Amino acid sequence: MSIFDSLIDQGETVAILQRALTAARDSTDESQDMTHAWLFTGPPGSGRSNAAMAFAASLICRQGGCGSCLDCRTALSGSHADIELIQTQGLSIKIDEIRELITRASWTPSVATYRVVVMEDADRLTESAANALLKAIEEPSTRTIWLLCAPTVTDVLPTIRSRTRNLTLRTPSAKAVSALLQGEGISVNLATFAAAASQGHIGRARYLARDQVARDIRGDILKLPTTVVDVASAFAAAAKLVDAAKSQAESDAERKNDAEIASFKEAWGQQGSKVVAGGAKAIKELEKEQKSRQTRMVRDYLDRALLDIATLYRDVLLTQAGGSDELINTDLGDVINHLAQSTTAEKTLAKLEIIMKTRANLLLNAAPLLVIEAMMVQLR
Repeated sequence: MSIFDSLIDQGETVAILQRALTAARDSTDESQDMTHAWLFTGPPGSGRSNAAMAFAASLICRQGGCGSCLDCRTALSGSHADIELIQTQGLSIKIDEIRELITRASWTPSVATYRVVVMEDADRLTESAANALLKAIEEPSTRTIWLLCAPTVTDVLPTIRSRTRNLTLRTPSAKAVSALLQGEGISVNLATFAAAASQGHIGRARYLARDQVARDIRGDILKLPTTVVDVASAFAAAAKLVDAAKSQAESDAERKNDAEIASFKEAWGQQGSKVVAGGAKAIKELEKEQKSRQTRMVRDYLDRALLDIATLYRDVLLTQAGGSDELINTDLGDVINHLAQSTTAEKTLAKLEIIMKTRANLLLNAAPLLVIEAMMVQLR
């Protein structure tokens, strides 16, 4: 049993991390297998954050990553004293956060050999924050390991990526994800569908496989482009998509927000309806962060919806090429065949490019409704 067993279809990455771990534990090893700064990249769902956390736990674990000891369990839960886990809930990571992080990262390890910093969204660093982080990486502590995660190497400053060792994770195959789900008790047919529909995103696959409502919402989203026949219907489809994303974000955020506020007030010593001095200001800061998180959640849900719509046109393009045996959305066979026969492969490919461009525009913080409206009009 190894902590790296949780990394699905990432044999090459696991081999590199295990060699680095061996080098880190052998003080006489003069190889270049181990370094003080790593950059884990890969598409959503590839498991880049999971890989970083597994590596962090293995560096802390006295047995090199057994996956079952107290050190491994607390490391994976984010509660180990020598692991700093930075999970971005807002739209960006600001310089004040990085300055505080650098101070904590410089502390001597309390119980382990290393102090490990895992940053899940290094691509969300502001420019000033990235420059502050660069100085810490350029002048590393002898016992501090930095593990940064981002979708691609181009999402971080060139100066940062030049001082880190990059590990690129691949999207797990549908076969591997399906096998994982079946091992968790999911039926063969449902596991196969969820693995294909999620496009290798393990978390998304689990969500689809276990939640009928999620599958129904996905089905409704896929049908939206087929309702667009003119500009008015394009605007209506865009409004439905954005409203659905906002509704889901508000629902998920409300559950998190209420629990966080209650826990925060308890920590600040609430007395009746009041909190101790300084607590009110701290709560306002928390509410500001929660609002930022909800804005990001809307964009994340929209991005996921766009990827789902892209699978529809992917199936259309595949059908036009005569390869309909590997469709993702087999339940929409009639819709796919109709679209395939009513347009050309060139136009279908152009629509896929429009969807990908829309995803990029959302990342640039453009107004979601305007971006989705423009996309629907172009897909018309």
